Amino acid sequence: MWRRLGSSALLGIAISLTSLSAAAAETVELAGVKYETTEQVGGKKLELNGAGVRYKAIFKVYTAGLYLPAKMGTAEQIYAVTNEPRRVHIVMLREIDANELGKLFTQGMEKNSPREIFAKSINGTIKMADMFSKRKKLGAGDSFTVDWIPGTGTLISVNGKVESEAIKEPEFYTALLSLWLGPSPADNLLKDALLGKPRASGRGNDQQ
Repeated sequence: MWRRLGSSALLGIAISLTSLSAAAAETVELAGVKYETTEQVGGKKLELNGAGVRYKAIFKVYTAGLYLPAKMGTAEQIYAVTNEPRRVHIVMLREIDANELGKLFTQGMEKNSPREIFAKSINGTIKMADMFSKRKKLGAGDSFTVDWIPGTGTLISVNGKVESEAIKEPEFYTALLSLWLGPSPADNLLKDALLGKPRASGRGNDQQ
């Protein structure tokens, strides 16, 4: 068969296969959710540092992807990046009470943040809780994005629409990241995934 094809035809097939391979490499798929390997935030190109699935017992609750200006393997490195944009993108895999999710996020932030950091994040935490309470619920396929943009602050978007005014305090973003990256994270395997670590066996804990 290959002998019957001219050199131009073979070249065309090779280019097509290369294009398909490149397209596949540009996304990471988890539980049917695709994450681009790069995103533009605040005029800067960010890389997908890692992405994973949040489990509650045996149930998949949401996927999460963390975007940074460069690959980083520790929470401390990521917390320190306040002069560059960062992004957390969440896609729900099941319906959940949005107000309850907001409360659990707040509890997780308080548990994982040093007291002085959480104290400075209170203003933003109240705004986030208010945003969730107005949503009532989040269904499977709904998404929200939390961007840190230097000079602007934290912007929270739901299904692509900005839902709150900018939260100026950088401590809020640090406290939010600690929910997933702190000493008692929402899910240990999700923490490892966001940090770009190889997947290990077992499941994370059942905190939100």
